[in-house]
Formats: sequence, structure tokens, C-alpha cells
Amino acid sequence: MNVRRPFTIPSKWTLLIFGALSVACFSLSVIVFNLPRQISYAKQIPTAMNQAIIISGETQKTQAVPDLPVRLKIPSIHVDATLEHVGLNILGEVGVPKGPTNAAWFNLSARPGEIGSAILVGHFGRWKNGIPTVFNHLDALKKGDQIFVEDQKGSVITFIVRDTRTYSASENVPEVFGVNDDHSHLNLITCEGIWNRILKRYPKRLVVFADKQ
Repeated sequence: MNVRRPFTIPSKWTLLIFGALSVACFSLSVIVFNLPRQISYAKQIPTAMNQAIIISGETQKTQAVPDLPVRLKIPSIHVDATLEHVGLNILGEVGVPKGPTNAAWFNLSARPGEIGSAILVGHFGRWKNGIPTVFNHLDALKKGDQIFVEDQKGSVITFIVRDTRTYSASENVPEVFGVNDDHSHLNLITCEGIWNRILKRYPKRLVVFADKQ
């Protein structure tokens, strides 16, 4: 079974994608964070009243926080997947979906539809027994394609693909997690390239950037 490891943040504001691979992922990169004890996600973490408070100067704006995401649909590449919820494990790694056909929402990022960047991860390549994985065709997405995220109450939030970028495994990519522009974004992350049997990893990372419609 192929073993792989993910993305890492060597400091509070810098994201480093590196090439080791994670266990559950025949084909997806896991995201590893070396985060400080307190993460500065003030605009992304809901309050107990299901609201986010955003303060700018002397003005205060209350934003209703979307419910938890449960399903991802991308019609143009025939994705209709259950969304698992993953956080950081004891090694500081972002979890990955348990199986090849689910995607996962990183629960320390914004909820889809909330101000900030919501992060979804999914496997790439062929699973054991040749089962195709959820983000096999993520590279086929183009600007203007629609992405739908359904929450636990049945509400659907629409995102429009803005850009697709490929990064090397060791490249710094602060824009993947660090955008803070009072808008709602959705970033989909997976691996890309040809599996290196010697290094047991994929050489590239693919990120699709989308914005709330």
C-alpha cells in the first residue's frame, strides 16, 4: 500500500507543501500544520449562538454561520460525494477521507459559505483494486465551473471556479489558507503527477480556487 504525507506550515503564516505521503491516501496529499497553540481564525470560528462577529474599526457586523457541510457536488466532473469532517491528528496532520470516494472538510478552516477559505481535501489516483478516487478529474475543472456544497439542513451553497494552480511539493503557498478579504472562498486540494515508486509520493499538488456565487 502506498504511503504518503501532506502539506505543512513551518511558521504561523507560511504554508509549505512537501512531498512525504500519508497512510490512508493511496493518492491524496495530507496537509500537515506546525501551528501555534492558538490559530488566528477569528473570522472563521462560529460563536455559541451560531453567528460570527466581525469587527472592523468601530463597525461591527454579524454574519450568520452556515451549517456543517455534508455533501459535495461538481457536475462537470461527475462528483457527488459525502463530506467527512477532519481535523488535526496528534502529529499535526490534517486528516484525510477514510475511503476513496468521499471528500473531507478541514474543520479548522471556514465552513463553506462563511467568510474565509473553506478547505476540502480528497484522494487522487487509483485505490487498491483499481477503484477510482473522488478527485481523479479535479484537473479538468475550468474557470466558471460550478461547485455545490450542501449542508446538514439541506441548503446548497454555490461556488464558481476562479483558478486552478499546480504547486511543487516543496513550494510555499500562503494563498491556499491565508486569504482574508471578507469574502467566502472554497479551495479543493489533491495531489497531481505520476506516482514516484522510489520516493513513494506524488511530485505536485493541485489546488482549485472557487468563490461563493
